[in-house]
Amino acid sequence: MIRLAIRVASGQAEQVLAELLELAPAGVEEVHDWAGTVEYAVYGAPGELPELPDVRAAVGDALVEVSTTEIADDWHERWKQFHRPVLIAAPAQAGAIGGPIPALHVRPPWESASAPGPDPVSEIVIDPGQAFGTGAHATTRLCLELLLELVAQQEQRGPLLDVGTGSGVLAIAAAALGFAPVLGVDHEQASVTAARENGAANGVEIEVRRFDLRAQALPWAELADTSAAAPVVLANLLRPLLEELVEALPAAPGHMIAGGLLHEEVDQISVAFGDRHGLRERERRVSGEWAAVWLSAA
Repeated sequence: MIRLAIRVASGQAEQVLAELLELAPAGVEEVHDWAGTVEYAVYGAPGELPELPDVRAAVGDALVEVSTTEIADDWHERWKQFHRPVLIAAPAQAGAIGGPIPALHVRPPWESASAPGPDPVSEIVIDPGQAFGTGAHATTRLCLELLLELVAQQEQRGPLLDVGTGSGVLAIAAAALGFAPVLGVDHEQASVTAARENGAANGVEIEVRRFDLRAQALPWAELADTSAAAPVVLANLLRPLLEELVEALPAAPGHMIAGGLLHEEVDQISVAFGDRHGLRERERRVSGEWAAVWLSAA
């Protein structure tokens, strides 16, 4: 097994990560060090890793060093330390509509459940082995925070579409919070398989399909026909795909949570969905260079 590591200047790390995820959609390991750099690494057998010219082009002038290392047979166990649990606290106004709302404890299967306490917590177990992320990445956390805010302020739980579902964490959280039916779509077959398995492991009812946003029509009508309310859309995607989604949506969703954005890209995406579908910004969340936004029908 080979570890391909790309060390970059920390000031440009978030932008580099966005580019690297296009080359390695199964995810990257992230390590910060004292020297003011960030190391991103991917693992794979020879021939499975991104090509070095593509990596160098994606990183650009942020590149400090590229290295490859043959790693020990127990790398699967070492890899687990980079997938840590995350607790998404319930909003302060939780309970104002429809009773108490649980916090979300998102964890890999080898981590323990949260300790019992006075407030409800929903355990979401995500195996990251085939698809990127268990919920710890900033973009996923921000989307989960906004999903809890939506639940706290909106009593109705209707159909929901998760575009680019990845490991299924957002779709599973939505189903656990009472949305139904929930449909997740993703271009990568590995993600579709992982999301289905994660949904089953969490005991929630979600449907997951392989889908190409650039070539197929969104399965909108079958969701819209299940409820008087327009579907909610979750889309934790990079900006170019969100721009594709602006054009692909056949009608305005009731609510939309868009993540995967650098903070300077939020205004552009909010305006695009506003101009095309009449959505207005309800709230945005920022963590470092990353941001997510909650939009709703005006």
